[in-house]
Amino acid sequence: MSAVSSPSLPATSQSVATAGPPRRRPLTRRTFVLSILAYGIAVLFLLPYVEMVIAALRPNAQLLSANLLPSHFTFSNFTTIWQTGFGGNLGASLIIAGGATVLVLLVSVPAAYYSARHRFRGRSLFLLLVLGTQMFQPAAMLVGIQREFTTFNLPPTLSLILVNAGFNLAFAVWILNAYFAAIPVELEEASMIDGSSRLGALIRITLPLAAPGIVTALIFTFIAGWNEFIVALTLSLGESGNRQPLTVAINNYIGQYSIDWGHLFAGAVIATIPVIILFAVIEGRVVSGLTAGSIK
Repeated sequence: MSAVSSPSLPATSQSVATAGPPRRRPLTRRTFVLSILAYGIAVLFLLPYVEMVIAALRPNAQLLSANLLPSHFTFSNFTTIWQTGFGGNLGASLIIAGGATVLVLLVSVPAAYYSARHRFRGRSLFLLLVLGTQMFQPAAMLVGIQREFTTFNLPPTLSLILVNAGFNLAFAVWILNAYFAAIPVELEEASMIDGSSRLGALIRITLPLAAPGIVTALIFTFIAGWNEFIVALTLSLGESGNRQPLTVAINNYIGQYSIDWGHLFAGAVIATIPVIILFAVIEGRVVSGLTAGSIK
């Protein structure tokens, strides 16, 4: 009676079965030095934010002390700052930055898509003019901007939305034009063969693939509108204190003879939170936008 031989595993299966966990690459001197430099630069950039948080948590009696850390931390600056109308300033900045971002996306997406898909006469000149508007600084046009919106008698909040949208529209059109041009037009044609319209192909195919560019334009516009100070200070001079943007409100804590350091640093910490939340929410959508829409 012949013995039944057990089936042997293929060579590849045996090698996979016997192979252990992948070995880590040895740490070279170059990798070690680059890692130390990267961590050092990261710490260097984070130190001002750490000092800002520590200063906001310092008691008022220890604000000018030379100690690195106070004897105890207090949250009074974060609780009393709302009594100065800081909540209204936060809402005003959200309206201005959010309104400018929405307006920029509504205008830049169709403009960039059309300039990327159609070779019309003067297209190169149009794109150069769009890029050339980035050379103008807001401070150089400040007097004209102030007189224009004063003549139209527009509310300061609406004026700042329009100004911030105008300043960031050129960048959004330029970067979105590059993203739309890099997406193969055959994907849209295949979608239209399946029965989709031009608008449907744009929404279902092109926009998801251009999500990284849209997110870049969104973040750039929001942060630019959130941090803008010169035009906001000029156009909101007649506004009440709680209706001014954050950048102007934080500057108001700096008086002629004294500085409210506690509320100044607490306001700066609060002002960074919406930007951090925006990055945390949108960052994960950048990678997903690279593949979304290309698979039927």
